[in-house]
Amino acid sequence: MPPDEAPGSRPDGCRLGLVLGLLVLPQYVALGAPSVALPEIGRALGVPFGATAWVLAAWSLTSALAMPIAGGLVARWSPFRVLGAGVVALAAGSALAGAGPALPVVVAGRLVGGAGAGATVIAVFALATTVPRPERTRALGVIAAVSATASACGTLLGGAVTEWLGWRAVLAVPVLALPALLAVLPHKRTFTRIGEGGADRSAGRFDVLGAAMLSVVAASLMALLQAHSVGLSAEVTVVVAVAGALGAVGLWWRVRRTPHGFVPRRVIGARGFLSAGLVGATVFAGYYGVLFVAPSLIERTTGGGALAAGALLLPAAACSVVAGRLVGVTTGRVAEWQVLAGLAALTAAGVVVVAVFDGPVPVVVGTALTVCGFAGGQAVLVGLAPELVAAHDRDTAQGLLNFMVFLGGGVGPATVAGLSGAVGAPVVLAVLAVLPLGGLVLSTTRRPGPVSDPMTSR
Repeated sequence: MPPDEAPGSRPDGCRLGLVLGLLVLPQYVALGAPSVALPEIGRALGVPFGATAWVLAAWSLTSALAMPIAGGLVARWSPFRVLGAGVVALAAGSALAGAGPALPVVVAGRLVGGAGAGATVIAVFALATTVPRPERTRALGVIAAVSATASACGTLLGGAVTEWLGWRAVLAVPVLALPALLAVLPHKRTFTRIGEGGADRSAGRFDVLGAAMLSVVAASLMALLQAHSVGLSAEVTVVVAVAGALGAVGLWWRVRRTPHGFVPRRVIGARGFLSAGLVGATVFAGYYGVLFVAPSLIERTTGGGALAAGALLLPAAACSVVAGRLVGVTTGRVAEWQVLAGLAALTAAGVVVVAVFDGPVPVVVGTALTVCGFAGGQAVLVGLAPELVAAHDRDTAQGLLNFMVFLGGGVGPATVAGLSGAVGAPVVLAVLAVLPLGGLVLSTTRRPGPVSDPMTSR
């Protein structure tokens, strides 16, 4: 997008999507690339394969937690300030993970990097959703295609880097977000002209207690799912469960007593909001669960290494591009709940294919189907969030919706890792398939979507 574009000209959604997609690209590479390196990470650090699920789950967990926080900060700062802070944290955490001498240090780096990635994504979406339809839909479709392609191509990148430079270099790849930020900064004036606002001085105090309670609930859920795979003792498991229960009760109390807090009652009570978030969470859980286990399944059946697994999974990237483009075209013609139902069905079918059939080809086909659900679901949900709430709640709703979705992305690999030591891979994947199937049922019974004409709610 030329910096000297006329102030009154109509923004080009495709070009805007490409510019913003450059910023989210390192975040999604960081999701796909390490999945291929997990067997090598486990061998190098001397930990069981199930424990390496924390490398993926830690990133998804803090990404999810950072999103509603970033949504609240966008209302107080400008999106570009949130963007800068997010990219710095993303790069610093990735550098720490790449240099970590033991799994706890690696996971700590992934926690910091994931938080930065979550803030980066919300800042990007805050900029993209200021564009009016239909250009906004086109921009979000391109961003979704870029993110899903980066995630899927990340398997090839992860395999190549692991083979030639080692697994530490794979975890350090998101450091490239820093030059990406420098490349986008010259376009700041263009984004401002199409609707970026400054800080909202009327925003109230940040609800630290509400954010802490939500964080405790999410972290407890992830820890309980992986209690078996990481060898948590019974005593520690009970403590984690009690902390999660107390956090959930406290959060419920906080929402009722503080309707304008970190989790505003008017936002989560908006018709279709919770159902949309839950459907998205199940779709992302199916995708990330398959992404976690697919490389190891391919290595086991082919006898190849990380590079071979990454190359075989590459065709899923092309599917993500097609899915992102098709959703951008069909969303304006078909109800959102119908699109989400179809994407949930695709994701469930992909998980079942990987569970039932042996060999590398079914794994690639199943992964491709889940990638389609991931790419399409993100485009639909990000575009839907502003239509469900009032204009002044747009950024908060975007953060909370993405929190639910990306928390589901952490639940997927955590579920697979937690069950892997107790039952066989087909049973594990069958349990995983229940999640997107639940999303399919929910999308047809609750029908997430705006209750009024979007043009009249602005």
